[in-house]
Amino acid sequence: MNILFFDIDGTLILCGGAGKEAMIQAALHQAGRRKENDIEIMVAGRSDRGIATELFEINGLADTEDNWGQFVELYVAKLRTNLPQRTGTILPGVQRLLDELAELEGTALGLLTGNLQAAAQLKLKHFGLSHYFDFGGYGDRCPQRDDIAREAERSARDRLDGSYDSARTWVIGDTPNDVRCARAIGANAVAVATGIYSFEELEKVQPDCCLHDLSDTEEFLGRLGNT
Repeated sequence: MNILFFDIDGTLILCGGAGKEAMIQAALHQAGRRKENDIEIMVAGRSDRGIATELFEINGLADTEDNWGQFVELYVAKLRTNLPQRTGTILPGVQRLLDELAELEGTALGLLTGNLQAAAQLKLKHFGLSHYFDFGGYGDRCPQRDDIAREAERSARDRLDGSYDSARTWVIGDTPNDVRCARAIGANAVAVATGIYSFEELEKVQPDCCLHDLSDTEEFLGRLGNT
């Protein structure tokens, strides 16, 4: 069975900055601050748990479970408000590819994302894509992407009753961290230059396949057939 783990932001969709803004707003609210234009953080390829740790440090908040729990509640609420207010999009080829994969026998679709599970579902539901995925790894507990990949692998093994073969497992993402975390679980990596990293930058981390976007469904499916 082919198992495909998809990243979300920059790979399947763009949210117009709704998530990043919501995270900054949540941390500022906790810290009793208002201005957000002096906070600049990198979010691509990272875990929400790791991003929160950085925001806590920037805003003088202790990285405790209580603060993390409050942050999650505030962030998800602000994300729900922000999503319809921003101009987002499904990236080229994604809808057709997911439709094709959903009908492909011997193929299972999961997520491998730094998003909180609740945030992932909000984003995917907003764009009508949530029904394609029913297992995966998320950024609720793991600050590091490699650990999210291991969580995704465990989720797939449980969901598929042990029908898991790393040689037929693919991680599809738009950052070097997506390629690296694929290697952490012995999986193949597809890098897609639809995020902030260029095709040339992604090629340097040596994915098994590097694409400008996901619009060539036949090429993508052909890659799967060669595993």
